[in-house]
Amino acid sequence: MQRQAEARIPSQYGPFTMMAFADKASDKMPHVALIAEGFDPEKPVPVRIHSECMTGDVFGSRRCDCGEQLDASLRIAAERGGVVIYLRQEGRGIGLINKLKAYNLQDLGLNTAEANTHLGFDVDARQYDCAIFILQDLGISAVELITNNPDKVEALRRSPVKVVGRIPLVIPPHDDSLHYLKTKQDLMGHLLGL
Repeated sequence: MQRQAEARIPSQYGPFTMMAFADKASDKMPHVALIAEGFDPEKPVPVRIHSECMTGDVFGSRRCDCGEQLDASLRIAAERGGVVIYLRQEGRGIGLINKLKAYNLQDLGLNTAEANTHLGFDVDARQYDCAIFILQDLGISAVELITNNPDKVEALRRSPVKVVGRIPLVIPPHDDSLHYLKTKQDLMGHLLGL
């Protein structure tokens, strides 16, 4: 994987530089880094590693808190010279089609973890090697990780990138997301305080 292209992106949060990372320039689904103005890799950088969630990020689904987490992360990054890494690993790594199948199983009573395993997948099949590569490519050696997920913290702790702090990202639940968030907290150890 390597940096393939970059451009300035003015946004509602502030200006960012967007960089696309992929094996080939022809890759239509690259991983993306959004680097805020004021970014300084010589200091610990506020970083969000966000896995793609088309339903929440793009269409505003309230089944999850992903879109609201992305929104809050972009605000934090813009305010503090941070970075948001957007990994193309939809549905905790199972892809959009299987994620929609998992939603149907959840509507029948399974929780998000049970639905994934019922379909033959791990509860969480995401990998963070690409994010670590991007952080190193940007010259980042220390981060304040914007997350509630202890697995992300642990993945970075096993890497050359030092985690010097964690910025909680707790989104108040909606009626439609409460069961999902409770599952993330109770079965996956997410630090949500529900």
